[in-house]
Amino acid sequence: MSVKAWSLILLALCEVAAMALWFSASAVLPSLRAEYDIGPTLASLYTSSVQTGFVAGTLLSAMFGLADRLDMRRFFMSCTLLAAAANAVILLVEPTSPVVIVCRFVTGAAMAGIYPIGMKLAITWAKGDIGLLVGLLVGALTLGSGAPHLFNAMGGIDWRFTIAATSLVALGAAFAINLVRIGPNLGLSPRFDPRIALNAYAKPALRLANFGYLGHMWELYAMWAWLALFLHASFTGHLLEPALWSRLAAFAVIGVGGAIGAVLGGVLADRIGRTALTMGAMAASGTCAITIGFLFGAAPWLVFSVALVWGVVVIADSAQFSASIVELSEPGTVGTMLTMQTSVGFLLTLATVHLVPTMVDTVGWSFAFATLAVGPFFGVWAMGRLRAHPDSARIAGGKR
Repeated sequence: MSVKAWSLILLALCEVAAMALWFSASAVLPSLRAEYDIGPTLASLYTSSVQTGFVAGTLLSAMFGLADRLDMRRFFMSCTLLAAAANAVILLVEPTSPVVIVCRFVTGAAMAGIYPIGMKLAITWAKGDIGLLVGLLVGALTLGSGAPHLFNAMGGIDWRFTIAATSLVALGAAFAINLVRIGPNLGLSPRFDPRIALNAYAKPALRLANFGYLGHMWELYAMWAWLALFLHASFTGHLLEPALWSRLAAFAVIGVGGAIGAVLGGVLADRIGRTALTMGAMAASGTCAITIGFLFGAAPWLVFSVALVWGVVVIADSAQFSASIVELSEPGTVGTMLTMQTSVGFLLTLATVHLVPTMVDTVGWSFAFATLAVGPFFGVWAMGRLRAHPDSARIAGGKR
C-alpha cells in the first residue's frame, strides 16, 4: 500500500472517530426525553450549542490563521483530546444540567481543529483528484456523524453507552492522527494577517462558492439533527419497536447513505464539473425536503426509501464547495479559507436547527422539513452564477 493511500485511509478513520462526538448527545435525545424532563428548547441546545462552539472556534482559528500556521497533526490531536474530555464529562452530571450545554459548546469549539484540518491534510496529497479526496473526508465526517445513532441502537435505552463509546473512539483518533503522513502539496505558512480571512467574502468567486455552501448548510444539519425524531414519530403505530428501527434507519440514512453520497459526489464532480454536480444535488435534496413531510405516517419502507435518497443527495455536494474554495484560494491561505467557510456555514445552521422544532409545533411534521428547501434552491442560483464567472475556469481543471 502506498504512503498516500495509507495516510488517507488512516486520516478518514480518525475523522470518523472524532466527528462521532458532534452528534453523540443529539443521537440519544429520544432516550433522554423519555427519562428526563427535556423540553424542545433544551433539546435544540444539545445540537445548536455544538454549532455555536464550532463557530466560535473557527472564527478564532481563522483570525489567527491557526489552520495554516500550526502543525496540523498536533493541532488535530489537541483538539480531539479536548472534545473527547468534554463529551465524557456529560456522564458525570444530570442531562438537564447547564454543564451539559457548556460541554457541548467546548466540543464544538474543539471541532475547529478537526474538520477543517482533516480536509487540509487530505488536500496535501491531491493530484487532479481534489474533489474525490475532500469527498472521502466528508464521507468520513458523515459516517462519524451517523455513528452515534448506531451506538445508541446497540446500547438499547442506556444513553450512557453512546456517550462513553464516542469518547473512547475519539481518544484513539487523537493518538492515531500522529501516524498520518503529510503530502507534498503543503504550502508555506503566511505571515499573521487577520484581514486574510475577509477574502472569503471580498472576492466574487469565493463569495459565490461560499453562498452555495450556505444554501447547502441551511438544510444539512437541521435534517441530520431531527431526522431520527421524525422517523421515530412516523414509525410509531407501524412497527413494534419504533425507537430501535428509527435509530438504525437514521444511521443508514446519515452515516451509510451520506458516506456513499459524499464519495460518489467527489467522483462525479471531478468528471462532470463541480458546479454541475452541486446544482444537481441541491435541486434533488430540496425536492426531498419538500416531499418527505407528505409521507409522514406512511408505510415505514416508503418513508425510509425517500429518507435514504435524501441522505445521499443532501451531502453529495458538500465536499465540492470546499474543493472549489481550495482551487479559488491564494496559495498558503487554504486552511484559513476553509475555516472561514465552515465557520459562517455552521453559524447559519443555528437558525435552522431551532427552526425545525418550532415548525413541528406550529404546522406538524408534514410541513416542517419543507422550510429547509429554501437553502438548496438558493444554492443552485449561487453556483449557477459561479459557473458563469471567469474564475470558475480554475475549478476542477476547467470542468465547471
